[in-house]
Amino acid sequence: MKPFMLFGALIMITITSISTVTFINRRNDIPEKHLEVVLRDLGHQLLLAAKDSTSRVLPVRKLNGTTYQISFQNDLGFVSDTLINLVQRTFQKDALAKDYIVNLRSCKQNETVFAFEINNQKGDLTPCRGRKLETGCYMIEIDLLQQAQFNFFWLLPLAIPLSVICFYVKNRFGKKADIKKEDKGAVFDNQDYIQLGSFRFHADSNVLKMKDNNITLSEKETKALKIFAENMNQIVEREKLMKEIWEDNGIVVISRNVDVLVSKLRKKLSDDNSIKFTTVPGRGYKFTIE
Repeated sequence: MKPFMLFGALIMITITSISTVTFINRRNDIPEKHLEVVLRDLGHQLLLAAKDSTSRVLPVRKLNGTTYQISFQNDLGFVSDTLINLVQRTFQKDALAKDYIVNLRSCKQNETVFAFEINNQKGDLTPCRGRKLETGCYMIEIDLLQQAQFNFFWLLPLAIPLSVICFYVKNRFGKKADIKKEDKGAVFDNQDYIQLGSFRFHADSNVLKMKDNNITLSEKETKALKIFAENMNQIVEREKLMKEIWEDNGIVVISRNVDVLVSKLRKKLSDDNSIKFTTVPGRGYKFTIE
């Protein structure tokens, strides 16, 4: 199958899967009719709390996508805690919403006389608790705060097409990326050697390989090159080289020994012009691959 045909098929599968996810998400939304019944029941409980069992709750109005209004036939009065407790109890029982804002508005002045917010993430705000609201005409506006919920099961329809895409991209472009990485002289371990530019450095056998050319290294040259490879693009102090190559084996040397050793490495790696040993006066050397 040609690449563009494969991608076309994968795109179609992905679009279908996303549509399925969207359908599942919408199907889990609270039905509008159920929401209206719950809010009317809430209004009825408020009437009973106000000792009014005869007047009725007016039809629930939807003010916008998430805000609903409850209003009443007659005036009523109650304590603010009654509204808070009844809303919380009703919403918890019916699993209606975890986060919401409630505004109690005066019908005549059309202004908020009491409000509170229940928010599981930011914290609840319930000011003016215990406040007694005189009998009057009130409207209750409830704003159901939309909560970003993520269900990992929604990803199942996407798993297969995304896996195929990842597999294709990795196999299609992975090798090219590795080649580019190698061309830039990146250092990486490959079981038995370290790639240094166009050289393969076999530290265990003290050998540098470039195509069919094998260059033998002394034990000290191998130790030094391994230290430089492990500290690519960093200054390697002369003291570090002297200690790890000679002094740890009980041999005392001077800094001149380091200069001679680095000179030998420069010569053996000279077939690759991208490999540089830069002298840092008074400190040591920096090993880079351009």
